[in-house]
Amino acid sequence: MTQTRKHYRACNLCEAMCGIEIELEDDKIIAIRGDKDDPFSRGHICPKATALQDIYHDPDRLKRPVRRTDDGWEEISWDEAFDEVVSNLKAIQEKHGRDAIGIYLGNPNVHNTGSILYGAPFIRSLRTKNRFAATSVDQLPHHFASYFMLGHQLLLPIPDIDRTQYMLMLGANPLQSNGSMMTVPDVRNRLKAIQERDGKLVVIDPRKTQTAKLANEHHFIKPGTDALFLMAFIHVLFEENLINLGRLESFIDGVDDVKSLVQDFSPESVASVTGISAESTRQIVRDFVAAESAVCYGRVGVSMQAFGGLCLWAIYTINILTGNFDEPGGAMFTLPAFDVVGITSVTGQVGNFSRWKSRVRDRAEFGGELPVSVLGEEMLTEGDGQIKAMVTVAGNPVLSTPNGTQLEQGFSNLEYMVSIDIYINETTKHANIILPTTTGLETEHYDLVFHALAVRNTAKFSEALFEPEDGQMHDWQILRELRLRMEAGTRREGAKDFFTQFTPAQLIDLGLKYGSHDVRLRDLRENPHGIDLGELVSVLPGRLINKRINLVPEEIVCDVPRLIDELTDQTSAQENGFDLLLIGRRHVRNNNSWMHNSERLIRGKNRCTLMINPIDAESRNLSEGQCVTVKSRVGQVEIVVEITDTIMQGVVSIPHGFGHHRDGIQLDVAAQNPGVSINDLTDDQCIDELTGNAAFSGVPVSIEV
Repeated sequence: MTQTRKHYRACNLCEAMCGIEIELEDDKIIAIRGDKDDPFSRGHICPKATALQDIYHDPDRLKRPVRRTDDGWEEISWDEAFDEVVSNLKAIQEKHGRDAIGIYLGNPNVHNTGSILYGAPFIRSLRTKNRFAATSVDQLPHHFASYFMLGHQLLLPIPDIDRTQYMLMLGANPLQSNGSMMTVPDVRNRLKAIQERDGKLVVIDPRKTQTAKLANEHHFIKPGTDALFLMAFIHVLFEENLINLGRLESFIDGVDDVKSLVQDFSPESVASVTGISAESTRQIVRDFVAAESAVCYGRVGVSMQAFGGLCLWAIYTINILTGNFDEPGGAMFTLPAFDVVGITSVTGQVGNFSRWKSRVRDRAEFGGELPVSVLGEEMLTEGDGQIKAMVTVAGNPVLSTPNGTQLEQGFSNLEYMVSIDIYINETTKHANIILPTTTGLETEHYDLVFHALAVRNTAKFSEALFEPEDGQMHDWQILRELRLRMEAGTRREGAKDFFTQFTPAQLIDLGLKYGSHDVRLRDLRENPHGIDLGELVSVLPGRLINKRINLVPEEIVCDVPRLIDELTDQTSAQENGFDLLLIGRRHVRNNNSWMHNSERLIRGKNRCTLMINPIDAESRNLSEGQCVTVKSRVGQVEIVVEITDTIMQGVVSIPHGFGHHRDGIQLDVAAQNPGVSINDLTDDQCIDELTGNAAFSGVPVSIEV
């Protein structure tokens, strides 16, 4: 007799944490729907959630360790795999030094409880300074601003979208990303609700995105010039006496110094560079200040550029100077049930900067990680300290970090490589051994990161739906075993700590015990739809490490002259033959590079196209669907043209995450829809000098027919 049952969990494929209802007949999934009883996502679901079953059933997914041989990949036992990996890593460190090993952590790690909890102890066991992560191609400027202004790299302000009357959004497209550094399911209805209560949404972006089409106003801006617009915004605040510090005034330092920093950035002086008129800038400022509540929010478009650090500093500063920081409807802070900020504040793990630097280019670490833009040169440049072995964990940097072809060369140059991953992809194909983990439906899950970025205080624990097959291991088990074996023979051997003795569920329960709410794991198990813990509340100065806000960190002040140089020296890229600026784009069915092996997500018309403005297309005699060659300093790709007036003149766009044409991958569906990799064009030498984040937005390119 057929048995029907329903399983409730949070989708962990993007930041939105949407609650889903999975209906099964016996153990076969027959439907995945939005969970209408989830108090946070309210029944919302995006197409990615339906692909959870595709990942689980994917015939290309690895389930047991494999070793690369001259005759192809062969399956081996876990003990054999662990023995070989650890012996090789230790031998390389013995021969070349501790820093001969590099490690890269991909974006999926922050979506997996086991990786977050057990990753750090494993990394420490490697004892290397060559640590890299997706952070420095994504949100590093956010952490940089929080660390230097608020004292903690994880104390991140979140737009109070449900109560704001005016939202100014730069470089973000939440209708496609489902929110980012702003965990916000059902974002379309939440944005519409702003307008329904007579509020306003204003979008600044080089492309008229899906979000921009919903907005009350959209303004095109030249890629990479957002910092100039934001500085002009602050300039107007002082010029027109619009500063309102509110209750924060007693614990803010540096207001007068900010006025001096922005004096050269009038709206009139930056208009010809940004493309936004002085009149428009002044009106945006006045409307923002006049609103009952307002919030300025910026994401990848402002993070991934040459002035990403200054952009985020300016966004924080705008919210602070207008009385919209830590206030309802402004930029606020979560008080999550598992309070990572609170725990790390007590243990002193609030962040760090420039304790060491990269060997070749002298780039500073932040939060224990070096900018991933330097990874290629650290593998390829000979000499003491050269990376000879790599460990990658749930990452595909060949497709997701700058100058992917250089990284391919670097990985093929290694003495040894191990990847913790479920696929043989563009990066892991270079590994000697791949250690596969279970997937989302086979694991318990609690969103440690995204509850801390949510627009409401919430908590939700997801039970595993399926038991792992014999011979499978969870990510936390793999990381723990590798750590214990790496520590064998060292003073850390036999160490007893939470991560050697506790399971993830036990660690979560312990964290909840010391959290900001009276919630324990048993409560979450009894409430599979999740628990709403209320609106965001004002928490400053209590959450500040030094109980004060520093508006003028020395690091920020020292970077402003570089922006002044940008304002006064507008040398055209045409001198080098590159007459267009390249930006990326996101699609709601894509999540970086790793979800293209799902037939239900990749189906439909080709999404990997070169968007170009009609005027630019006409001047080059380009037609819709024509195949062209796009060139940058580091590489070239061939791609079909999509002509659209939704993109600014002088700008072109290629989506992120494609490029599955490379030999040696085992991703059948993705290989049938390969597209091209934007990171065969992005430049590893182009970074934000202040933070080290990759400067993806505004890469100079040219088109050849």
